[in-house]
This record gives sequence, structure tokens and C-alpha cells, in this order.
Amino acid sequence: MSDDIELTKLRMVEGVWTGALRHTGSSDWQPDIQVTHLDDVLPGVDVVEDRVEEHWLVSVPVPAEKIADGVQTFVISDARSDTVLGSFSIVAGDALAEDIRAEMSLLRAELDMLKKAFRRHCVETLG
Repeated sequence: MSDDIELTKLRMVEGVWTGALRHTGSSDWQPDIQVTHLDDVLPGVDVVEDRVEEHWLVSVPVPAEKIADGVQTFVISDARSDTVLGSFSIVAGDALAEDIRAEMSLLRAELDMLKKAFRRHCVETLG
């Protein structure tokens, strides 16, 4: 991340990610923000200056066709310097639930193995 540019997430509502962009360098700086998903540039990114709060509001509408099972990551960068300013991810679908269920099943199996080993150890040390 560039030292003089800072991007802070504000919210994600109704499919639009919004953040605040601050620049501490020259006063005539204009942002050139680009958002990519799997090397595709997203259309409709809006950057509006808020002179009262002294930052730029960045709005990124997430196209419906970019939402799919699994984790979808969107990278926000400064197109002029090709510097990554931040990112956000959307997690969706059954793939996530299956991963969690598989992990829980593995943890239960390991816990059962530890319980048996502990019981065997207790029996052996008492006798």
C-alpha cells in the first residue's frame, strides 16, 4: 500500500462496497481507482470527492455475474502507480458449508482418538 494513500472500508450494502480514500500528498491529486476480479476490470466504480470529510468516497457495485460458490476476491488498486490499496471478498454457496462440515468431522474423529488414548493411559497408570 502506498504511504500517502489510505483506503478504509465503510460498508457493503445491497451489493455495493463503499470505502473512504485519503491522500496525504499534493492537494491537486486525483484518484484513478481500478477494481479487478480474476484479472477482469469491474465497470461502474464511482469515486466522489467529499471536501467536508477531506476524503474520496469509493463505491464498487458488485455485478451479479461475479458472485459464485466459494470465495470471490476483488482487488482495489491505484491504476496510475499499479499499487494495491485494498481488497474485499464475498463468500457464498454450499462449498463453504461442505468445507466446515468436513473440518468438524475431522475434529470429531481426532477428539475421539484422543479420548480413547487418554482412557487407555488412565487404565494403564492405575493398574
